[in-house]
Amino acid sequence: MRIRSINGIRVIIPFVITLALGTSATPVQADCSGCLCPGDPCRLCALPPMKNIPLAADEPDTCRKIREKVLAISASPGTNEHFASQDKATMECIKSGGDIIKNQQRTKDFPSKLYCKPYAESAKVDTTVRSGN
Repeated sequence: MRIRSINGIRVIIPFVITLALGTSATPVQADCSGCLCPGDPCRLCALPPMKNIPLAADEPDTCRKIREKVLAISASPGTNEHFASQDKATMECIKSGGDIIKNQQRTKDFPSKLYCKPYAESAKVDTTVRSGN
């Protein structure tokens, strides 16, 4: 009888632990936080610039500078051309004050492996003097 209860405990304890950990992780998965969320909250640009990834309408200066220095490619990842372009784009991102973000899980919204997060510019203040009535 004692052996049965010990075997039962060996089965029940991992089940309870799995259930507890799974329940605590569920809300974290539902809410997205950080730069790789839908809507592109950090205004990232793919590294290297790819021809098949459309330009953002309000592209940050950092991304524009990278595109000026590194031509957009259509080479598939893993080729020599892709790696050379990726290296140049990474250097330009850092020179322009950006940070490199590695994308662990590629999605439809974020298909590249590396992204440049532009430097967060402080809100630009209108310094022109306006005449008041």
